[in-house]
Amino acid sequence: QVRLVESGGGLVQAGGFLRLSCAASLNGFSFYTMGWYRQAPGKQRELVATISSGGSTNYADHVKGRFTISRDNAKNAVYLQMNSLKPEDTAVYYCSRVSFGTNDLWGQGTQVTVSS
Repeated sequence: QVRLVESGGGLVQAGGFLRLSCAASLNGFSFYTMGWYRQAPGKQRELVATISSGGSTNYADHVKGRFTISRDNAKNAVYLQMNSLKPEDTAVYYCSRVSFGTNDLWGQGTQVTVSS
């Protein structure tokens, strides 16, 4: 079954950190760009970070310097290290596969809540 499963969310105080993981059950994982996105209540889903098959990374301005995306192709996994968390980082975080410029596969999401 082709799917993405996120884990690692939770409740953390402002200034704290979390590490999200995304386990991918799909063939050819290493060839895909993977991304993390988030959706806060009442807001649209937005890009957090992406990582290409070659390891090139791209970050949204509001997380640059605080978040780090990485991948382990041997484990079919992608990670998001989130440091210096802020209350405005509170959202459901989603892992996604990018294929031909389109997000064609999504996980179920993991909740991240940052208290002030």
